[in-house]
Amino acid sequence: MNSFGDAWELICSYCKTKITDVAYNTWIVRIKPLELNFDENTAYLIVPTDFHRQTINRCYLPLLNEAFEAIFQNKFNIVLQTPDEVEPNAPVAVKPEENINSNYEYTFDTFIVGSSNNFAHAACMAVATNPSKAYNPLFLYGNSGLGKTHLLFAIQNEIKKNYPEKNICYIKIDDFINEMVESLKMKTMIEFRQKYRQVDVLLVDDVQFLGGKEAMQEEFFHTFNALYDAHKQIVLTSDRPPKEIKTLADRLRSRFEQDLIADIQPPDIETRIAIVKRKAELLDLELDNAVCEFIASKLKSNIRQLEGTVKKLKARYLLNHERITISSVQEVIADILNNDVPPEVTIERIIDEVARTFGVMPEEIRSQKNKSANISNARQIAIYIARETTTLSMVDIGEEFGGRHYSTIIYSVNKVKKQAEKDQKVRELIDDTIKNIKDR
Repeated sequence: MNSFGDAWELICSYCKTKITDVAYNTWIVRIKPLELNFDENTAYLIVPTDFHRQTINRCYLPLLNEAFEAIFQNKFNIVLQTPDEVEPNAPVAVKPEENINSNYEYTFDTFIVGSSNNFAHAACMAVATNPSKAYNPLFLYGNSGLGKTHLLFAIQNEIKKNYPEKNICYIKIDDFINEMVESLKMKTMIEFRQKYRQVDVLLVDDVQFLGGKEAMQEEFFHTFNALYDAHKQIVLTSDRPPKEIKTLADRLRSRFEQDLIADIQPPDIETRIAIVKRKAELLDLELDNAVCEFIASKLKSNIRQLEGTVKKLKARYLLNHERITISSVQEVIADILNNDVPPEVTIERIIDEVARTFGVMPEEIRSQKNKSANISNARQIAIYIARETTTLSMVDIGEEFGGRHYSTIIYSVNKVKKQAEKDQKVRELIDDTIKNIKDR
């Protein structure tokens, strides 16, 4: 387990709460941690190109500095290097997102089972042991940070071990949607369909984000049917059960509900203590029982918070090599809870989600030129949501949407409001879109 790699995961998580998904995926995700030199207080990072380095230095270096200080309680000099500037045999700290599929942590052995998740765990074990013969599809739901993704990777790793010949695909539904949009643009839909309809096991994370996206639902419906009819295993996760994804097409909802649905609840105190101890063991960090119990008593609803606390304690131990006490834990927990506050809803996030829902480009929603019916509808929905979820004035919203006059913003808000009052589908589309925006 690479310690800088673990700390880098926390740094990335911190950055993700401060900027848009597009900015995060374009600039932060592509950075790799190389070396953390405590003697020189210097962090060495690898960026793919010199242009990437220039952009980071110009736009995102203050954010990285802030994130390092928040995680390590210490300032670091950040040095960005391109691959050709790094010594050929320099050990690169593996970025967790790139290693997650093979990471030994994401197995059934490292999943802590308790009363809150034992049914879901047993169902996943059955699927991994007998793909397509136990529960198909298997639908897991529960709040963020309770272990759904861990179980998906545990299924993947177990099937790989027992059935090495099987073609397994794990994907977040956002990536499926983005790939589909790109395939439509590049006219490569045949290859796109072959990629997903020829797998033996399809593991799909966060299917709630399909809500409201009619074209994507249509494509996923046919993908689902092709795999199901061929007796291939399908496992889906969501933050809510199918019946609560209001803008999910009825025929797709019925597919999701046709076999087993298992929920995962927040862990009880005994399970939380076991999770803290197991994570500390994996990080080679000694924690007293009293410290483990204190952490578990303070963080009750989110496993990621528990694991994040242990990782941050490890990072601080690397810095000062002091024994971990309840006092030091209190500081870390306070930081974790402060960082866990949902980020403010931004216009960028609203436009990105509405664009996904309507199958258009974000720049088309902002544009003054494109006035097609679908884009105009998407734009008006986005304007209404901006008014509902932000504190921006009508004038400010107009500026964000291509410099439109505030009277246009008032017209859009009133129009969508009337539509939502008369049409339940419009109301459900808005509700699901707002929930997706806040959940990202």
